[in-house]
Amino acid sequence: MTLRCRDLVGAAIVLVLACSPVTAQEWPNRPVQLVVGFAAGGGTDVVARIFAQSLQERLGKPVVVDNKPGAGGMIAAGQVAKATPDGRTLYLVNNGHVITGVMQKSLPYDTVKSFEPVSLLATAGLVIVVHPKFPADNLKDLIARAKAEPGKLNFASVGVGSTQHFSGELFKQSAGVDMLHVPFRGSPAAITAVIGREIEVLFETIQAVLGQVQSGDLKALAVTGRERFPGFPEVPTVSEAAGLTDYDTTTWYGLVAPVGTPPAVIEKLNKTLAEIAKEPAVQERLAKAGAVARTSNPEAFGQHMTNELVRWEKVRDSARIEKQ
Repeated sequence: MTLRCRDLVGAAIVLVLACSPVTAQEWPNRPVQLVVGFAAGGGTDVVARIFAQSLQERLGKPVVVDNKPGAGGMIAAGQVAKATPDGRTLYLVNNGHVITGVMQKSLPYDTVKSFEPVSLLATAGLVIVVHPKFPADNLKDLIARAKAEPGKLNFASVGVGSTQHFSGELFKQSAGVDMLHVPFRGSPAAITAVIGREIEVLFETIQAVLGQVQSGDLKALAVTGRERFPGFPEVPTVSEAAGLTDYDTTTWYGLVAPVGTPPAVIEKLNKTLAEIAKEPAVQERLAKAGAVARTSNPEAFGQHMTNELVRWEKVRDSARIEKQ
């Protein structure tokens, strides 16, 4: 072989190695960016920082939470979808990511296909609350009152197309009742309206109303998930309280990466996250944020997001909610 040929062969080998997918042993060789589509301090941000801290300790490289709020997470999702799929950019999604896909006429990315699912991370049920003086001691009483006065009761949410809104619409469909939806700009305004008796019913995250329920300013009738929440052990689920076995709605959090991210990176991340979720300190911090650690394999999380799209599309169509 001539010297020139050897040089060409050597160059080709270097090129192939440079273009080869990164292995689990090589990753991460640089800091990892964990993108959050909401401002610091919210539920999604809190979950992101809990897992980011433990990820950094286990991976041995900085894991930096990057808040990119705006347009209900669409700005962040769009940027992550276009990011280089090398494992350096990750995206912490919540169920709002799916509902945005259900509510928007067009998006610069595909809600499911533009991302590689890594793992479910945690779930957080919502809670149905009323004013302490509202004439309903339990959820069955509320349903009976709503059926006796169709369209007269109202329920608040943090906005059209929000998780709280869709939870209320699903409840109406499951219970066979008619209640008027009143959207507010954010949880504080909606909570204040219920405490002030301007609104009868509120579907809200546990984290947002935990203090008001504990102080007695609000009365919890039921949690919306299939299991009771550890922080409200005395509050039944909707299924337990009213026999609505098909009703189940939770806020969930999960991790995705840009489509094309090497399988070795996805596998290593998934395994590491499963280990982190078992840490007592992580479980304790999540509980204070109103959440419960709950991981999955990538395939199951991907199927979960697909199923959520189908389910909320049906709720949207049944409630005749227009896309935005």
